[in-house]
Amino acid sequence: MANLPLNPKPFLNTLTGQPVIVKLKWGVEYKGVLVSVDGYMNLQLANTEEYNNGQYQGNLGEVLIRCNNVLYLRGVEDEEEDGEI
Repeated sequence: MANLPLNPKPFLNTLTGQPVIVKLKWGVEYKGVLVSVDGYMNLQLANTEEYNNGQYQGNLGEVLIRCNNVLYLRGVEDEEEDGEI
């Protein structure tokens, strides 16, 4: 079965307040709680951790990610919250 297109704004609104992983175009990943999304789809994360090539780089706290840097965003499943990415 083919994947149907998904409207990003309602999808992002359902993820607000949930843990997410954001991968940037150059490979860095940020794991944190999605606080808000604006009209341009810029992302605000809280309790953010940075990962580079799967290796933990440190805790960044609150982060604002400009929309044009994002490769993808996905929700974090419950089993992933306890372990590494």
